[in-house]
Amino acid sequence: MAAAISVLLPKSTTLIDLLKQPTSNFLSGCPLQTFSLNFKPPSSTCKSPSLVVSASSAGKTSTTTSAGGSTLYFNFTGFPFPLGPFLNRPTIRTEAVKDCIWLFEQEQALGFSSVSTNIRMTVIKLKSGGLWVHAPIAPTKECIQLVKELGAPVEYIVLPTFAYEHKIFVGPFSRKFPQAQIYVAPRQWSWPLNLPLEFFGIFRAKTLEHEDLSTPWAAEIEQKVLSSPEVGIGPYVEVAFYHKRSKTLLVTDAVIFVPNQPPECISNESLLASAKNGLAVKILSKGKEVPQEPVVDNKINRQKGWERMVLQILFLGPSNLLEPKASFSQMSQKLIVSPIVKTLVFSKVPEKVRDWIDSIARDWRFTRIIPAHFAAPVNANRSDFIAAFAFLDDLLGERYVTRPSLQLLFTSIMGKAASYFPPDDMKTLSSLDQFLVSVGAVKKTVSGRKQP
Repeated sequence: MAAAISVLLPKSTTLIDLLKQPTSNFLSGCPLQTFSLNFKPPSSTCKSPSLVVSASSAGKTSTTTSAGGSTLYFNFTGFPFPLGPFLNRPTIRTEAVKDCIWLFEQEQALGFSSVSTNIRMTVIKLKSGGLWVHAPIAPTKECIQLVKELGAPVEYIVLPTFAYEHKIFVGPFSRKFPQAQIYVAPRQWSWPLNLPLEFFGIFRAKTLEHEDLSTPWAAEIEQKVLSSPEVGIGPYVEVAFYHKRSKTLLVTDAVIFVPNQPPECISNESLLASAKNGLAVKILSKGKEVPQEPVVDNKINRQKGWERMVLQILFLGPSNLLEPKASFSQMSQKLIVSPIVKTLVFSKVPEKVRDWIDSIARDWRFTRIIPAHFAAPVNANRSDFIAAFAFLDDLLGERYVTRPSLQLLFTSIMGKAASYFPPDDMKTLSSLDQFLVSVGAVKKTVSGRKQP
């Protein structure tokens, strides 16, 4: 799911997906035969980039699915909602920058609901000829085959966040490439039990540090860490990366770009299930009569299913699922911060977030952004990135303005319209936020500014 949900409701640390063949490694994701727990640690040139994205959305130079590779992966984890699909995860590979950056996408569903989105792994080819893997996805046979088809060894595996939906796949993915070094975002935590990384099958991991020049990829990929104070039951941590030669910014959940059309990896079955007028639609129909006719498999219904998915992911309880098009049009085709992340996290630590995004915009001259969900790559620059965070200006006012340039300041002012969310759709999320603050589950505001 869009990791905003895992910020509020971190996934359980119960590894029910430890299901594998008797001779396979821990968390292998192989065909289901028996249970086994094995906590034994594993044994011990990028061409000039070309702009491949359109003016407003993700661009693709090629898309590949692997013939004959199994898409089976048993996964039944996550608290309080398990993460689907539970058995079948097809992988779509896209070449984002020729011979340099590839995107691997799978569907990810919220438990037994009809709400799905895509989850993305990004692979960069380093000058050494090896591969740098960002936010691994489920290592199905198909997925691993698509990685191996790149014809280069996996040298580094990076977990850029604390979020369970990304953490759960690092262990099993690393088992497929035992020679790779693993790096993880700092301050890892889990809930309801705060367990060590080894419990997730992640061994001998090194910690990603802010602006660390000692990493083996530092000459090609730079990094900046957002490590907030605890805003609830744990801190929000995300590491942004900048691939210098391709001028690409990689984030996990900081910003998103909702495409008009559903990602290719989301199945028609999921889209049509979302298009059905179920209980959620009845509750959020504003008292209108909800028809109960069968859902026919056609473009209109698949599109309706996608629009409903997006609004539920962004707002939890949007104002009107019966007729989602108007709200969807306000949230799609632009770079934004997810309403959930904005409300429950970033608005709690505005100074800390401002430090982070200003540092990114000041130091990195990116022309594309690759998030871990929704569309990618997104044709966006520093001004677009700053504009997505225009809501911070209202929270910080004049007391904390450190713009890198007048141009970015103007863009931020203009970006307030882009960060506008429909008030009716925000009601449920705002009420939830107020409730969580009232019971002490989420803090109202947390100072995150560094003292001079």
